[in-house]
Amino acid sequence: MSVNYRGRIAPSPTGYLHLGHARTFWIAMERAREAGGRLIYREEDLDPQRCKTEFAEGAIDDLRWFGCDWDEGPDIGGAYGPYRQSERYSLFLDSWERLKNAGHIYPCDKSRKDVACATQAPHTEDEASEPIYPESWRPPLSHGKTAERPGATNWRFRAPEERVIEFDDMRLGPCAFESLRDFGDFLVWRKDGLPAYELAVVVDDAAMQISEVVRGEDLLISTARQLLIYEALGLKPPEFYHTPLLCDTSGQRLAKRNRSLTLRELRAAGHTPKSLRQSQDWWSGIED
Repeated sequence: MSVNYRGRIAPSPTGYLHLGHARTFWIAMERAREAGGRLIYREEDLDPQRCKTEFAEGAIDDLRWFGCDWDEGPDIGGAYGPYRQSERYSLFLDSWERLKNAGHIYPCDKSRKDVACATQAPHTEDEASEPIYPESWRPPLSHGKTAERPGATNWRFRAPEERVIEFDDMRLGPCAFESLRDFGDFLVWRKDGLPAYELAVVVDDAAMQISEVVRGEDLLISTARQLLIYEALGLKPPEFYHTPLLCDTSGQRLAKRNRSLTLRELRAAGHTPKSLRQSQDWWSGIED
């Protein structure tokens, strides 16, 4: 890492933050501090149905209580607030057009449920665990190239054949995923008129000149997909550091629906940031 280090924390205001989020964001902050770099706050608020103002405001309050701070974002009363993805639509649309013109993406009327049924895989809401899109459903390369706007349909990135995507994770070391085996054609634009996660984070991280992305290891396959988007757009990718996941007592990874482990519930129960950071569960699985 260098003095030009630029990191980010990027919560999505679809629920209150839990301890797993806090650990990931704390690690992101520490890595930025150790590098003498800057940390950016970005609010990933592209889902109008699930993103709520109370969750957005709660995230800032909870993270500041926990001890997290950042160095860049719009000024809100003398403190840095978040950049918001919902205010950056034109950047995403421009990248959609570039990918479309180059033939990397195509319109698709199939839903995740359709794909799951076709592959006899269980349906999941986890984007990183999306079942493999059947190659037989792929349209010709020219399909969709004349479209002027995304329209009310999904758009998928055409995953290359016989391609292994390799990268060196700053925590895990060498990682490799095989296209069309570990993942298939994936969503970059949604039929509700908004960019999908994979495209939005690539465009924003590149525009914000992020040098290292710190996030949970459940997003390793997303990293492989996103590297293909970086390549297709001619952008230099950042480094990646994937943190271990925190699990509850049943062994399930923490989710926003688990209210007992949200930062505000832990705070109300009398826990302090220091006590939470010093707990064995917090640091389990972290390597030096």
